Amino acid sequence: MGLLTFKGGIHPNDGKSLAKDQAIVDVMPTGNLVYPLSQHIGAPAKPVVQAGDQVLKGQMIAEAGGFVSAPVHASVSGTVKAIEPHFNPTGSMVPCIVVENDGEYREVEYAPVKRLSEMTKEEILNTIANAGIVGMGGAGFPTRVKLSPKEPDKIDFVIANCAECEPYITADYRRMLEYTNELVGGMKVVLSLFDNAKGYFGVEDNKKDCIAKLEEAIKDEPRMSVKVLQTKYPQGAERQLIFAATGRAINSTMLPADAGCVVDNVETLISIYRAVVIGKPLVDRVVTVSGDAVEKPGNFRALIGTNHQDLVDAAGGFKSTPDKIISGGPMMGFSMFTLDTPITKTSSSILGFLEDEVAKNQTTACINCGRCVEVCPSRIIPSRLADYAEWHDEETFTRQNGLECVECGSCSYVCPAKRPLKQSIGSMRKIALANKKKK
Repeated sequence: MGLLTFKGGIHPNDGKSLAKDQAIVDVMPTGNLVYPLSQHIGAPAKPVVQAGDQVLKGQMIAEAGGFVSAPVHASVSGTVKAIEPHFNPTGSMVPCIVVENDGEYREVEYAPVKRLSEMTKEEILNTIANAGIVGMGGAGFPTRVKLSPKEPDKIDFVIANCAECEPYITADYRRMLEYTNELVGGMKVVLSLFDNAKGYFGVEDNKKDCIAKLEEAIKDEPRMSVKVLQTKYPQGAERQLIFAATGRAINSTMLPADAGCVVDNVETLISIYRAVVIGKPLVDRVVTVSGDAVEKPGNFRALIGTNHQDLVDAAGGFKSTPDKIISGGPMMGFSMFTLDTPITKTSSSILGFLEDEVAKNQTTACINCGRCVEVCPSRIIPSRLADYAEWHDEETFTRQNGLECVECGSCSYVCPAKRPLKQSIGSMRKIALANKKKK
């Protein structure tokens, strides 16, 4: 039987050898902690503290601003200095709570936890919500909402996204190796919410050590299994992962639950375990610092709100001033113009590169070679959609399935004309989705 996969995709240089063998190291912040009120999809959190207040580690400092929202917790003890705008990793100025770290890391007294078997499903969901857990693979969708489909009895599969297909990032890889039991524990918690579901760990076949550890950890778990996926980008994209693991397909008008699936990232499942079984909120995450400009690439567990510069310093700094810094992966991440931004719940990596290869590209005319069509995981025609986007033809763009693009960047990667296909399509998608929402 062949490896599980999807149609299309690419095989970029993964760059993972720089950091994959580096064990997770704790990094302590050196300055103030900055907490954006919006680290998730949905309504921003609402501050429940004000300047001058004393806070403890684990204390809620901003409550959920609605059902589709998530609270924010202090990751240190100290004093609230201000609630003011700061840059976030994507370059936007957003409202933030600034806490001066007192260096003592005094924690709140957490409520006693019940055994999982003694908790009702509503108690489990409320615990996850109160812990501020969101999708930590990048999207930031509030996890309590994701785990509350209209018809939970129709959920057949809970899929742990263990693919980590983005080049250079190895944070989930190290989590799988070093925190295997916590990852499996998080899956147990989620499966307790869905009586008819099976748990799948979708792992690319280049992570054989992770596959072996997971298979050993779940050998006595009849509802869990490991699905070995072909190593290919974007194998970890939600739609492609669901299709590879289950054979079920979804489109832009559907949610995974419509196909009987729930998908959670490795870091998210570990946070679920920590919230429900240990009783602690989300206050930290693992971040990869890598790229050819980084002196000592590695994987670091950082407190939410820590400055990006602290993580780069922990990795030995830069060999020389990088030409390009990226938050996230090189395929779908965001270019950064400053490291003076905080680590958020969705920060997976900081990448520094000596040369900005993309900026050197000279765009030429499309030669209709069809390579973008061949690699597109959504089976659309990127070259044509980019034309419609550049012509501001929203109607034709939408009619030709432009909303089905997952913005993975595979088309831009293979284009011999070096056209910024993903960027053009992505911009029009945002416009079209906004207009669709208005209607």
